[in-house]
Amino acid sequence: MMKKKIVIAALITAVLTIGAVVLPPVIKKKPVYTFDTATVSRGTITNTVTATGTIEATVTVEVGTQVSGIIEHIYVDFNDNVKQGQVLARLDETALRAQLEQSQANVDQARAQLNFQEATYNRLKVLFEKNLIAQADYDQALFNYENSKASLSNARSALARAEVNLAYATIYSPIDGVVLNRAIEEGQTVAASFNTPEMFTIVNDLTQMEVQTNVDEADIGNVRQGQRVEFTVDAYPDLVFTGSVSQVRLQPVTTNNVVTYVVILNAPNPEKKLMPGMTASATIFIEEKHNTLVVSGKSLRFTPDAGYLSEIMAKASGKVPNKDFPAVPVPAGMAGPAGGAPPAGFAMPGSSRDPKSGIATLWVKSDKNVISPVPVTIGIENGSNVEILDGLAEGAEVVIAMSGGGKKEQENRNRGPRGPFPF
Repeated sequence: MMKKKIVIAALITAVLTIGAVVLPPVIKKKPVYTFDTATVSRGTITNTVTATGTIEATVTVEVGTQVSGIIEHIYVDFNDNVKQGQVLARLDETALRAQLEQSQANVDQARAQLNFQEATYNRLKVLFEKNLIAQADYDQALFNYENSKASLSNARSALARAEVNLAYATIYSPIDGVVLNRAIEEGQTVAASFNTPEMFTIVNDLTQMEVQTNVDEADIGNVRQGQRVEFTVDAYPDLVFTGSVSQVRLQPVTTNNVVTYVVILNAPNPEKKLMPGMTASATIFIEEKHNTLVVSGKSLRFTPDAGYLSEIMAKASGKVPNKDFPAVPVPAGMAGPAGGAPPAGFAMPGSSRDPKSGIATLWVKSDKNVISPVPVTIGIENGSNVEILDGLAEGAEVVIAMSGGGKKEQENRNRGPRGPFPF
């Protein structure tokens, strides 16, 4: 009796062991997939270029002096508003007036000499015409007369220079604006022998500034005059200033083998919060659309598992019974003449898109947890979002990721993006 029980127990153990080894490979569970989706909605999409730069006044004038001398008086200071023609400073005029008086005396002397030589010439001319003097005496008189005229002309020129130099002793503002810098002090000596010394820096209306930015050569091809700009400065981190592109300069700037181009941005400054020299972080809006259909850019990079794609195409060609795989709607025109092969030019997710037509393929999820490929026409794409021009309506659920399936599908998914599925 005991042996019989042992045999029965052994048989039961063997059956259970065989079942554990044989049944799992035989019983295949239907794979279950979970899809993460993004909703097509209306909103604003932009394509931008970022750049940094320095805020400057639109017009900056450095005021100097044409003559050397000692600063006798300064009439303006930092931040003072000035008008065109207003006196900014004055040099000591003592030496300049002495030079002017000397030049005037030289003119008087040259005029007297000319009068004497003219009278001598006229007298000798009469004698020469009567053959009473030699030719040499007449020629010498004529030479002295002409030389005296030249001397008077030179003296008058020197007098004019002395008058101009005296006028240069008074420094005037060339424009309406604000004194940004004063580089001199009263009693200081300025020398204008070689370079004009800088005395004042004056900027024009500070209610209109500009931002001088450097844009990388990879982005400069998209920047155009008139494009909208937003920028911030460290002094007001919570404020966003607006402007526009006013100039794209052709001269390249090369720094450490990096080529950039200077782009000038208009920056209205009615409250005068922006100051020259501030660092600005600018965003240039290359493309911009409002109230348009947009969806997450991840949808362009999504590709279903190869196994899931195989089941879809097998079902579409009638090779998979309905009981094994749910019905999958196939877009019109997707199935080729062989029943399952897509037509030429149909862009599958993960493949390159036609830049001319802007056609791409997104996967749309239905209420029955089934996804199907839908060809769409896309517009602006900025990496984060993409504009939908045609092919989908507002509210559509577009797949951006999936999970589940068998072990093989999960391993394939972990390998990263794949190319188009080979139909």
